[in-house]
Amino acid sequence: MHVASTFTANTMIPKAYTGEGADESPPLSIDEIPGNTKSLALIMDDPDAPVGTFVHWVLWNYPVSSPSLTLPQGLPKTGRLPNGAQQGTNDFGRQGYNGPMPPRGHGIHHYHFKVYALDTVLAIPAGSRKADLERALKGHILAQAELIGLYERK
Repeated sequence: MHVASTFTANTMIPKAYTGEGADESPPLSIDEIPGNTKSLALIMDDPDAPVGTFVHWVLWNYPVSSPSLTLPQGLPKTGRLPNGAQQGTNDFGRQGYNGPMPPRGHGIHHYHFKVYALDTVLAIPAGSRKADLERALKGHILAQAELIGLYERK
């Protein structure tokens, strides 16, 4: 499985996808999804945060009907999306995506977009947190991919 966006691996995330810009989720193209995949899950976090790993986005039960798909830019910041996918609570205390906003002068942070192909649809409620999703993923991951983007506030 492979994940890509408008930025390439280990390059700067465009400002539009950060807390300094429109704070919209970036489009993510996912391909080579295994044929028996029932849904996708995603965790985006920042292990460089001064308080420990900071979670920016958790999403699960994104439907899959082909070996490739694109999560569109600017997904709604709601617990449930129109296609049935669910989003959890991030470390800002909000549902959906909130982009990079590291402390000024803290250096470059690495934002990990981790995508998981699952053999099931998960039975966890909207608003769940990263730890809840990670527990639910156990034993259901068929494939995974990761894209790392960078951001720094000067």
